[in-house]
Amino acid sequence: MNRSRTSLAAALGAAALVASLAAAPTAFAAPAPAPESVQPAAATSTSSYTGGDQAANRQFFDAVMKSALKKQAAQPGIQVVTVRYSTTRAPSFRTQIAQSTQIWNSSVSNVKLQESSSGADFSYREGNDSRGSYASTDGRGHGYIFLDYRQNQQYNSTRVTAHETGHVLGLPDHYSGPCSELMSGGGPGTSCTNAYPNAQERARVNSLWAAGVAVLKDQGELTKIR
Repeated sequence: MNRSRTSLAAALGAAALVASLAAAPTAFAAPAPAPESVQPAAATSTSSYTGGDQAANRQFFDAVMKSALKKQAAQPGIQVVTVRYSTTRAPSFRTQIAQSTQIWNSSVSNVKLQESSSGADFSYREGNDSRGSYASTDGRGHGYIFLDYRQNQQYNSTRVTAHETGHVLGLPDHYSGPCSELMSGGGPGTSCTNAYPNAQERARVNSLWAAGVAVLKDQGELTKIR
């Protein structure tokens, strides 16, 4: 295993984060009820806003990074990895999605989230699900963030969306953390409205995606990303 590959593996194995930095975005305006419940496809791993699965977090991040790196393999000298997403299946949450991706794009420098009408690395979906909002992947390069109507009425919707987007960028859940920590999710309760990652979370994402860029530059290793 070469050094860039080793650094990526080491970065992905680091412990959950702790924190301090808060801000309050606008409140959520509830969308219309969903016509039907949405369940993830068979053999999918999920990680919920109020009860997560660290293995699912890792699987989601791996799938998105591999997809993004493969698309940019032909760009010599690349410094920032662009992760493309689709909102076509979450029209009621386009404002919250735009706010959360803007928050992340202004917070980190080694990865950029960009809406795309085709070739998306992951998508957002909306509906009703008893598990609430979650990030889900089948581990084969297909992943999505599901935004539950009821939960987004109970909790600050931009925080929920930004938190789930944090899984795309490689961050694990840490429900025992304070409100100032984005990845504490629903742990601090419904009164928490902070939708911004703290300094440690920002640094962690930058480190993870810098390692990804290193892999991208090593064409021998890139051929192993499937």
